[in-house]
Amino acid sequence: MNVFVHFRSCSRDYGGIMSVLGSDSWWKKTLYITGGALLAAAAYLLHELLAIRKEQELDSKDAIILHQFSRPKNGVPSLSPFCLKIETYLRMVDLPYQNYFDGKLSPQGKMPWIEYNHEQASGSEFIVDFLEEKLGVNLNKNLTPQERAVSRAVTKMVEEHLYWTIAYCQWVDNLEETQKLLAMSGPLSDTLKWLLSHLNGSMVRREMYGHGIGRFSKEEVYALMEKDMRTLATLLGDKKYFMGSKMSTLDATVFGHLAQAMWTLPGTRPEQLIKGELINLAMFCERMRRRFWPEWFMEVEDLYYDGDSESSGGGSPTGQLDFGLFSRTDTLDDSDGSSQSAGHTHTHSPDSDHSLFDSDVGTGSDNDIQLKEELMPDLEV
Repeated sequence: MNVFVHFRSCSRDYGGIMSVLGSDSWWKKTLYITGGALLAAAAYLLHELLAIRKEQELDSKDAIILHQFSRPKNGVPSLSPFCLKIETYLRMVDLPYQNYFDGKLSPQGKMPWIEYNHEQASGSEFIVDFLEEKLGVNLNKNLTPQERAVSRAVTKMVEEHLYWTIAYCQWVDNLEETQKLLAMSGPLSDTLKWLLSHLNGSMVRREMYGHGIGRFSKEEVYALMEKDMRTLATLLGDKKYFMGSKMSTLDATVFGHLAQAMWTLPGTRPEQLIKGELINLAMFCERMRRRFWPEWFMEVEDLYYDGDSESSGGGSPTGQLDFGLFSRTDTLDDSDGSSQSAGHTHTHSPDSDHSLFDSDVGTGSDNDIQLKEELMPDLEV
């Protein structure tokens, strides 16, 4: 009798459990809880390993603090076209700034964003507007109203259309190669690279679908990309910059996006196009890089120092030189051979006596021929 009662009790408990397991609401709650826990754990790990923490309290008094993603491993300043755009813009208008690679998004959920005198600006367009208002800089002051209108129209084409096609190539079609560029360290670095790249790839797919461009086939997406790049090549022509002989904000915008095709997507259709038929775009990118990113050309060994360069005596390298602080260039002087100008002021890194501008070169037509000769070997596929 006791065995029978025990059997009925177990049967009743088993039936209750199965009825609960068969409940949709139970499964949904379990999935929500499990998924939330996994996402929370992933977010914590990413925050711990990606964010470069600084112990000192951030103070933006009379200082531009630029929040952006960490540098990738291949020497390109950023895998984000908008981060590269704003940092290049700051160099073009000759404003000192300090990078802050904390991985923290702005209150609007944007990256990059800046702080200045305890005020914040988020979104590349609003950052430029903010700096123009607060600090009086303006790369477009010499443009006519018609040129300003053209500049804005091309900017929107690049940021609202071309951007998605490059992002597709980077984070969907070329995901495994892009994953290798992510700079992470630690025992879980490979796992976190995989997780971050696939999360970003899924986000790009979803946002592209919402935008509308993601509803087309791969071939159609690349066809749209090619049309945009051909438009840029036609607009640039044989000019030094997009709006003529003088720089404008549009140059920073286009450089930020085309640099991804130039240096982060080897062997892909964007790279083949920019280094092949549309070689004038490649020459423009190289011209911008040489003028505003002179440290980009330094050898890997030159990026490491053990204390002060004069007293280190060639000791073993202990850490990578931080190029986060950039200020005082002659970039507003549009003459060639600017590195030899009398008014040229060097900025020294805190860890060495080497100027960041020693490798700066002219950007005249003779140099364009040199750039073209250097780029031509890349066309062999």
